[in-house]
Amino acid sequence: MKMLLSSSSSSTVPLVVSLFIAILWSTEALVKLPENESVPALIVFGDSIVDPGNNNNLVTVAKCNYPPYGRDFTGGIPTGRFSNGKIPSDFIAEELGIKKLLPAYLDPNLQPTDLLTGVSFASGASGYDPLTPKSASAFSQSDQLEMFKDYMEKLKGLVGEERTNTIISKSIIFVVQGSNDITNTYYVLRKGQNHDFASYADFLVNSASSFLKELYGLGVRRVAVVSVPPLGCLPSQRSLAGGVHRECVDKYNEAAELFNTKISSGVDSLNTNFPLARFVYVDIYNPMLNIIQNPKKSGFEVVNKGCCGTGLIEVSVLCNRYTPCTCDDAKKYVFWDSYHPSERAYKILIHEILERYVDGFF
Repeated sequence: MKMLLSSSSSSTVPLVVSLFIAILWSTEALVKLPENESVPALIVFGDSIVDPGNNNNLVTVAKCNYPPYGRDFTGGIPTGRFSNGKIPSDFIAEELGIKKLLPAYLDPNLQPTDLLTGVSFASGASGYDPLTPKSASAFSQSDQLEMFKDYMEKLKGLVGEERTNTIISKSIIFVVQGSNDITNTYYVLRKGQNHDFASYADFLVNSASSFLKELYGLGVRRVAVVSVPPLGCLPSQRSLAGGVHRECVDKYNEAAELFNTKISSGVDSLNTNFPLARFVYVDIYNPMLNIIQNPKKSGFEVVNKGCCGTGLIEVSVLCNRYTPCTCDDAKKYVFWDSYHPSERAYKILIHEILERYVDGFF
């Protein structure tokens, strides 16, 4: 894999200048942090929900660096974010007072100073199951871990080993995946393999736990493990299995709830075994379901289809500049395409979950 910043070039950036620029680029925290606490960087692993463009140069259908994606982003630029605008990692970075946008690690315009405040290694179509990213030619969990190790070496070149260790231990790490494993891999690719879902969920949780232990071994101490959303209520799943009236699919929601229960227990176990760390299970299922079931409370008008095209099935390559019928105002829609929420939905959800969970990292 071609990396963007060589160690030699990184080491030429003066430490004082790097830190000064990073301070200038920081923003005021919107969520209340405990007294005398701050978060130096945000580091993200996962799938398309938090991929700001790492897949842009891959030969894969799991990318979206073309219109109408990014329509409501600054300048109307399709950056590779699976949204009409910002994605959760951007809002998390902003809420924590780190920076306005969290860049992709593989962004060709990434600057050495960007490393000081964090990046995203996430890859659209990735998951805990190795088959999930392999089937879509995306970056796997292992690939993302290797990028993280490379990132750490670049940080050492910038600020030295001691400061790097402090940044890594005090940063908040978000891990956001599992949805593709369930909707695409279990119910499609592994269909007919006689795996009951409970066993498959155990397999996913074991994979997640191994990944989190590796992060711990690299010095990570504050980790958010995000649940999967109510998958049966995604517009695409309604279209595929929701019947004539495109109702939420109970089978998929029940699978999501079972997985969430199991990974929450896995997080509890990690906290018991690694008392120096803070592993925080973050429930996105119920806040998302609440918006879907009570859209008017949040000012939404459409919940059962996306803004792009018909909103029934369009996602990724099916949502493009030639797709007819794309809505005029995505703010009225909970979903931007048939799989990913809109920028406005993301903003509401992220503020709510950070208000609820931020104290758990300290």
